[in-house]
Amino acid sequence: MRVSSARTNQTLEEREASPIIHLKKLNNWIKSVLIQLYAKRGDAVLDLACGKGGDLIKWDKARIGYYVGIDIADGSIEDCRTRYNGDADHHQRRKKFSFPARLICGDCFEVRLDKVLAEDAPFDICSCQFAMHYSWSTEARARRALANVSALLRPGGIFIGTMPDANVIIKRLRQAEGWNSVTVYTGYVLMKNLKKRLCVFPSKDVHVVIISLTLAQDAVDCPEWIVPFHVFKALAEEHGLELVFVKNSHAFVDEYLKKPEFVELMRRLGALGDGKEDHSTLSPDEWEVAYLYLAFVLRKRGQPDQARGSSRRDKGKMHLSKEDISYITS
Repeated sequence: MRVSSARTNQTLEEREASPIIHLKKLNNWIKSVLIQLYAKRGDAVLDLACGKGGDLIKWDKARIGYYVGIDIADGSIEDCRTRYNGDADHHQRRKKFSFPARLICGDCFEVRLDKVLAEDAPFDICSCQFAMHYSWSTEARARRALANVSALLRPGGIFIGTMPDANVIIKRLRQAEGWNSVTVYTGYVLMKNLKKRLCVFPSKDVHVVIISLTLAQDAVDCPEWIVPFHVFKALAEEHGLELVFVKNSHAFVDEYLKKPEFVELMRRLGALGDGKEDHSTLSPDEWEVAYLYLAFVLRKRGQPDQARGSSRRDKGKMHLSKEDISYITS
């Protein structure tokens, strides 16, 4: 199944004018820190729900050896291809990426990927940023997503990601007067049409909550599934993935802003602003919205092979044509 991306491309000026620009920069900082902490030179990377390739530069700075990006939206994959090739106007002045890549359009939470990527695996690190919760619409999809990660990672391989913090969200919703059409943060996030116990996972007796989430700038009204993290952790363990850490975004920022290298990274990204103009720093509302998310790191069980494979420069391509994009269906 192919889907189209609902989000249009924006100019640099349009992005900087967004009312949630500093929240986006903070999210980029969190992803950058995760990548710097766990990606190693020459790593083979699997990027699930890669979108338009917004993390390509982050991976390039980590000196990875090979990249595979998968997304369900064909428009996003095409934008990712354009970004990788350096064809987009605002990327004209940057050097080419140093790693070969492969792009795939398909539902990574529905399709069995070990067959599709048999010649590319195993991967050293897998990333799924702000998207893993979309696999929780059914138990079968949740299991397929984690089975794909486990099957494609090498023993000792790392899975990094970010997703909604169910504990915080449910706590905030319970504090509100009503469960339906709840405005959590005016002007930034609206959560409405909340339905408790919409999805029940029979084998786990898990009640997954569905909400409809709208971000002010994107104005995309779509279902979002949230699940208590301990349930995600238990299902991951069934698939051989052990928890390294989980931190709410606030705790993550508090911990890693104590490290000078990440303070400098925050400054370069401008997530906290430069203090020279009004509204140039993360607003209280944006900081509260950040509280709705968490970062996690999982590790696949087993001892890593000390004789790691080559950087896979014989895989993928350094320039991708439209014909190079693979399309997969269930």
